[in-house]
Amino acid sequence: MSDNPFNILGSDKVPQEGATAVTDTNSGADLNERIKALISSSELVLFMKGNAAMPQCGFSANSIAILDSLNVKYNTFDILSDMDIRQGVKEFSNWPTYPQLYFKGQLVGGNDIITEMYHSGDLAKTIGA
Repeated sequence: MSDNPFNILGSDKVPQEGATAVTDTNSGADLNERIKALISSSELVLFMKGNAAMPQCGFSANSIAILDSLNVKYNTFDILSDMDIRQGVKEFSNWPTYPQLYFKGQLVGGNDIITEMYHSGDLAKTIGA
Protein backbone atom coordinates (compact mmCIF):
# COMPACT_ATOMS: atom_id res chain seq x y z
CA MET A 1 0.00 0.00 0.00
CA SER A 2 1.18 3.48 -0.82
CA ASP A 3 2.35 5.86 1.90
CA ASN A 4 0.74 8.66 -0.11
CA PRO A 5 -2.99 7.95 -0.56
CA PHE A 6 -3.42 11.13 -2.62
CA ASN A 7 -0.81 10.32 -5.25
CA ILE A 8 -3.23 10.11 -8.12
CA LEU A 9 -0.58 9.59 -10.80
CA GLY A 10 0.85 6.65 -8.88
CA SER A 11 4.33 7.97 -8.20
CA ASP A 12 5.50 7.29 -4.65
CA LYS A 13 8.83 9.02 -5.02
CA VAL A 14 10.06 12.13 -3.28
CA PRO A 15 9.26 15.30 -5.27
CA GLN A 16 11.76 16.05 -7.97
CA GLU A 17 14.41 18.70 -7.80
CA GLY A 18 12.07 21.10 -9.59
CA ALA A 19 9.98 21.98 -6.54
CA THR A 20 11.08 24.92 -4.40
CA ALA A 21 8.96 26.18 -1.51
CA VAL A 22 8.89 29.96 -1.23
CA THR A 23 7.77 32.22 1.57
CA ASP A 24 6.44 35.75 1.67
CA THR A 25 9.25 38.00 2.82
CA ASN A 26 7.34 41.27 2.38
CA SER A 27 4.72 40.84 5.09
CA GLY A 28 4.61 44.60 5.67
CA ALA A 29 3.90 45.47 2.03
CA ASP A 30 0.55 45.91 0.28
CA LEU A 31 -1.20 42.53 -0.12
CA ASN A 32 -1.43 42.75 -3.92
CA GLU A 33 2.28 43.59 -4.12
CA ARG A 34 3.07 40.57 -1.92
CA ILE A 35 0.98 38.33 -4.19
CA LYS A 36 2.60 39.73 -7.35
CA ALA A 37 6.06 39.13 -5.86
CA LEU A 38 5.18 35.49 -5.12
CA ILE A 39 3.71 34.96 -8.59
CA SER A 40 6.81 36.45 -10.21
CA SER A 41 9.19 34.33 -8.09
CA SER A 42 9.32 31.73 -10.89
CA GLU A 43 7.86 31.06 -14.33
CA LEU A 44 5.69 28.40 -12.67
CA VAL A 45 4.17 28.99 -9.24
CA LEU A 46 1.70 26.73 -7.49
CA PHE A 47 -0.33 28.10 -4.59
CA MET A 48 -1.27 24.99 -2.67
CA LYS A 49 -2.08 23.46 0.70
CA GLY A 50 1.23 22.22 2.09
CA ASN A 51 4.39 21.88 0.04
CA ALA A 52 5.73 19.50 -2.61
CA ALA A 53 7.22 17.17 0.00
CA MET A 54 4.02 17.10 2.07
CA PRO A 55 0.86 18.17 0.24
CA GLN A 56 -2.04 18.71 2.62
CA CYS A 57 -4.86 17.76 0.23
CA GLY A 58 -5.40 15.37 -2.65
CA PHE A 59 -5.81 18.14 -5.22
CA SER A 60 -2.46 19.67 -4.24
CA ALA A 61 -0.82 16.22 -4.33
CA ASN A 62 -2.21 15.60 -7.80
CA SER A 63 -0.98 18.96 -9.09
CA ILE A 64 2.49 18.29 -7.68
CA ALA A 65 2.56 14.83 -9.28
CA ILE A 66 1.61 16.35 -12.64
CA LEU A 67 4.31 19.04 -12.48
CA ASP A 68 6.91 16.52 -11.31
CA SER A 69 6.00 14.17 -14.18
CA LEU A 70 6.73 17.02 -16.61
CA ASN A 71 10.22 17.52 -15.10
CA VAL A 72 9.80 21.27 -14.73
CA LYS A 73 11.13 23.69 -12.15
CA TYR A 74 8.45 25.44 -10.12
CA ASN A 75 7.87 27.26 -6.87
CA THR A 76 5.19 26.43 -4.34
CA PHE A 77 3.58 28.60 -1.70
CA ASP A 78 1.77 27.02 1.24
CA ILE A 79 -1.48 28.98 1.58
CA LEU A 80 -2.02 27.44 5.02
CA SER A 81 0.97 29.45 6.28
CA ASP A 82 -0.59 32.87 5.62
CA MET A 83 -4.33 33.52 5.77
CA ASP A 84 -3.98 36.97 4.16
CA ILE A 85 -2.28 35.47 1.11
CA ARG A 86 -4.76 32.58 1.10
CA GLN A 87 -7.76 34.91 0.83
CA GLY A 88 -5.94 37.54 -1.23
CA VAL A 89 -4.93 35.16 -4.03
CA LYS A 90 -8.56 34.06 -4.40
CA GLU A 91 -9.58 37.68 -4.92
CA PHE A 92 -6.53 38.50 -7.05
CA SER A 93 -7.24 35.65 -9.45
CA ASN A 94 -11.02 35.61 -9.14
CA TRP A 95 -10.61 31.84 -8.65
CA PRO A 96 -12.24 30.38 -5.51
CA THR A 97 -10.27 27.16 -4.94
CA TYR A 98 -6.76 25.81 -4.45
CA PRO A 99 -4.38 24.79 -5.81
CA GLN A 100 -3.81 27.55 -8.35
CA LEU A 101 -1.09 27.32 -10.98
CA TYR A 102 0.47 30.44 -12.52
CA PHE A 103 2.69 30.46 -15.59
CA LYS A 104 4.63 33.64 -16.42
CA GLY A 105 2.36 35.62 -14.11
CA GLN A 106 -0.90 34.36 -15.59
CA LEU A 107 -3.37 32.01 -13.94
CA VAL A 108 -3.50 28.65 -15.71
CA GLY A 109 -6.19 27.24 -13.41
CA GLY A 110 -6.92 24.88 -10.60
CA ASN A 111 -6.42 21.15 -10.26
CA ASP A 112 -9.29 20.24 -12.60
CA ILE A 113 -7.95 22.41 -15.42
CA ILE A 114 -4.34 21.37 -14.78
CA THR A 115 -5.40 17.70 -14.93
CA GLU A 116 -7.42 18.14 -18.14
CA MET A 117 -4.56 20.06 -19.76
CA TYR A 118 -2.07 17.40 -18.66
CA HIS A 119 -4.09 14.56 -20.17
CA SER A 120 -4.66 16.43 -23.45
CA GLY A 121 -0.98 17.44 -23.72
CA ASP A 122 -1.86 21.13 -23.57
CA LEU A 123 -0.14 21.71 -20.23
CA ALA A 124 3.22 20.52 -21.53
CA LYS A 125 2.79 22.71 -24.63
CA THR A 126 1.72 25.74 -22.60
CA ILE A 127 4.63 25.61 -20.18
CA GLY A 128 7.19 24.37 -22.69
CA ALA A 129 7.86 21.06 -20.96
